[in-house]
Amino acid sequence: MRGRISALVWALSAVLLTVSLVLYPRAAVESAKEGLSLFLNVVFPSLLPFFILSDILLALGVVHFIGVLFEPLMRPLFNVPGEGAFVLSMGLAAGYPMDAVITSRFRKTGMCTRVEGERMLAFSNTADPLFIFGAVAVGMFSMPALGKTMAMAHYIGALLVGLLFRFYGLRDPERTPERRHQGNILRRAVAALVRAREEDGRSFGQILGDAVSESIKTLWSICGFIVLFATVVKIVEVAGIFPVLAAPLERLFALVGLDPSLVRAAVIGLFEIDLGTLAASQAPASLVQQVAVAGAIVAWSGFSVHGQVASVLTDTDIRMGPYVLARLAHAVFAFVATLWFMRSTSTAGWDGVLPAVGDFALGLAQPDFWTVLLRGLGWAAGLPLALVLLGGTAAVLTGGLRWVGFYARR
Repeated sequence: MRGRISALVWALSAVLLTVSLVLYPRAAVESAKEGLSLFLNVVFPSLLPFFILSDILLALGVVHFIGVLFEPLMRPLFNVPGEGAFVLSMGLAAGYPMDAVITSRFRKTGMCTRVEGERMLAFSNTADPLFIFGAVAVGMFSMPALGKTMAMAHYIGALLVGLLFRFYGLRDPERTPERRHQGNILRRAVAALVRAREEDGRSFGQILGDAVSESIKTLWSICGFIVLFATVVKIVEVAGIFPVLAAPLERLFALVGLDPSLVRAAVIGLFEIDLGTLAASQAPASLVQQVAVAGAIVAWSGFSVHGQVASVLTDTDIRMGPYVLARLAHAVFAFVATLWFMRSTSTAGWDGVLPAVGDFALGLAQPDFWTVLLRGLGWAAGLPLALVLLGGTAAVLTGGLRWVGFYARR
């Protein structure tokens, strides 16, 4: 019965969309052009170089090196096998939907259980840094300095989702066995890099050529989703459905003190991440509220990205329900964290945003500390360096505990 209802809903939605395209052809064509223009002028030039470099790093074994180095963090923090570090590193490096592709491969080969795959997907599904710094901060807001604020809020929100979801599915009887690794973690990381490079076996010229072709193929797939959902958003507006979707958000925004002009951006962002963040950057609201709503939209990622993830997971038993709940949680965490970090640079628009959240952020935020930290590390290498330091610290602590346990048993 449930399957029949689902089939009828999807069939009816497809029919209504097709009929709407016939009834509103001009709006459909204009929205498709806008989506294509956004892709060609902002998304494509911002993401293509990074997609190519991420493929090269993967082929050269650099990502495998990072994955082994982070292994001691994964089970105690996120309750996933060590291979989850590879998913996390690729999610950070390449963004949507690379993490879903890798999680799907892990599940098909038995490297993780269904619940572990859902946990990995919950916190590793992130936007890549170049999208946040380039497409959003520079391309949409025309303020490069916003990149570090949005990136910190986005990735901290993702880690909080991971910590939350480590308790998800604890009653699941399946669990991949924890393997004991011998030897120094840095040696094993280097060995993994060398082994991955040998298994790949391609020359650098071939790697570069394949990276370019695969990146362009992936980006054109993303273009298709952007154009489709740009059309859906426009049809929702011209067909008079927009007020129905906006009504609940208008009440919520009024409750927390957000500018009502941002409701349109939130509704659009519900469907498509690029169009939603662009609408947030153009709304006549304070910069703090614009950036906070844009951060929530990036964390939610939109039905466009959800559709890409669902298509990747089709051949696995990983469910979309936990993924959607994780995106909702990520949106909330990213919104609050963005307000937190924006407080250090601006006070305009802050007082109207949920006094309880403002008081919490004012009590916890340490602007001077974050300023010194970010300037010291440098944002070009700050995030990878911080992760490497965390992985190394965890490795040292783990080794020390094993050493103490070994001599305690003697």
